[in-house]
Amino acid sequence: MPVLSEVLTALDALWPPERAEGWDAVGTVCGDPGAEVSRVLFAVDPVQEIVDEAVTLGADLLVTHHPLYLRGTTTVAASTFKGKVVHTLIKHDIALHVAHTNADTADPGVSDALAGALDLRIVGPLVPDPSDPAGRRGLGRICELPHPMTLAELAAHAAERLPATAQGIRAAGDPDREIRTLAVSGGSGDSLFDDVRAAGVDAFLTADLRHHPASEATQKSPLALLDAAHWATEWPWCEQAAAQLDAVSDRHDWGLRTHVSRTVTDPWTAHAASTRLVTPTHTTGAPR
Repeated sequence: MPVLSEVLTALDALWPPERAEGWDAVGTVCGDPGAEVSRVLFAVDPVQEIVDEAVTLGADLLVTHHPLYLRGTTTVAASTFKGKVVHTLIKHDIALHVAHTNADTADPGVSDALAGALDLRIVGPLVPDPSDPAGRRGLGRICELPHPMTLAELAAHAAERLPATAQGIRAAGDPDREIRTLAVSGGSGDSLFDDVRAAGVDAFLTADLRHHPASEATQKSPLALLDAAHWATEWPWCEQAAAQLDAVSDRHDWGLRTHVSRTVTDPWTAHAASTRLVTPTHTTGAPR
């Protein structure tokens, strides 16, 4: 059975912390390097529900995609919700390790898992990592569909293949437009519109699209947009990451037991479809 330091070395080899963005907070949050590890839980968010699940499971290590303290803190008091997470982890001898932007750009990374969940063929990274001579690492992925779909069909396909959330999939563009190629990026992707347009793809699937960037993107080009829930676009990475650690465990004969949380930690819990039609009540220049 390995100790935590050995497992962390393996995780850092999969997702080197030096490849994280400078603003990011990756790596080990808590844990005794000499403690034995037999069971590992993977999840997107280090929230209390996930930590409680790790306790119930008897996990020794929790690996999450999102950081617990992205901007630092001056307290881990249990009276705060993040402090309670830390207290629960330490009380139950559970280590916490984060792989965030270093997992986004990895090979395979978060967007590879997203493309795999949608049955897409990956052509290459959307924003290549210049330090990778093989040209495989980078942010986002450029993909081809297995067969052409209309935008409406692609949205329905994504809604079927990604984990269910209250939001589902929003689409912008002509629902009948034929889509053959698309870019995907797990998590917030509206900073990548210039790269997506340069790639010349028919559509872009990501999360957290805001009104103004999305509106401007559709005005600048015929690019179709698909907006999924942030959590849903990154959850497939958990399964991929668990499989990667399984392979390491098999090579070293560690006998680790890996688990992927199915707990939905997307913050949105309900969706009500709009029904009211906006009808004109005043025309500029006409008498009131």
